[in-house]
Amino acid sequence: MAWKLMSLLLLLAWAATTCSARDRSDLLNVCMDAKHHKTKPGPEDKLHDQCSPWRKNACCSVNTSQELHKDTSRLYNFNWDHCGKMEPACKRHFIQDTCLYECSPNLGPWIQQVDQSWRKERFLDVPLCKEDCQHWWEDCRTSFTCKSNWHKGWEWTSGVNKCPAGTTCRTFESYFPSPAALCEGLWSHSYKVSNYSRGSARCIQMWFDPAQGNPNEEVAKFYAEAMNTGAMPHGTGALLLSLALTLQLPG
Repeated sequence: MAWKLMSLLLLLAWAATTCSARDRSDLLNVCMDAKHHKTKPGPEDKLHDQCSPWRKNACCSVNTSQELHKDTSRLYNFNWDHCGKMEPACKRHFIQDTCLYECSPNLGPWIQQVDQSWRKERFLDVPLCKEDCQHWWEDCRTSFTCKSNWHKGWEWTSGVNKCPAGTTCRTFESYFPSPAALCEGLWSHSYKVSNYSRGSARCIQMWFDPAQGNPNEEVAKFYAEAMNTGAMPHGTGALLLSLALTLQLPG
């Protein structure tokens, strides 16, 4: 019973506190207005490697899926190996994160308008399944970086990101002492670590088996319905969220 109450409270709180979301009513099966995204999602039968789960319906092109697997991709000239060679087990999470960002048509409820030269929209506080965040952190804790926020503050004079003056290359665990610190801080709160697990239909999965369908479709529908129906007095959402967080999910 407690988990049902928690689910309801979290849903109502999320709906009440979402205020600057996408103005358009199309929250489902949509692509962001960003640098490399397609205008509309559709089939891409030859998506490369880790992006292949989205081949039936994708916001990314084949070329984008190929480029983002490179160590220094032409998509953003971003070098994962800015503090020496990133461990392969770690890098695969960053590739999967980028595949989700570029390819997923199921992020509409979290799309926000931004005033940036290279994109007009981003996603914010996507509820990432707790296992996906935990594994990302575990596989990257011994790799090295020099920053805790990768969205800004790099040295770009060479055309590729480099560590800014005064920073020191240390382990990920030094800059990100917990899974939440990594997943939420890395890209300026693109993600919010969920209390829910993979398969719950309440959190977005980076990893999924396309043979079983895309589980994020159901998640997007759940939150889109909350946005379309949720309306309550100012401050109620914060109260409900506080109440929800005092409850425990079943083991």
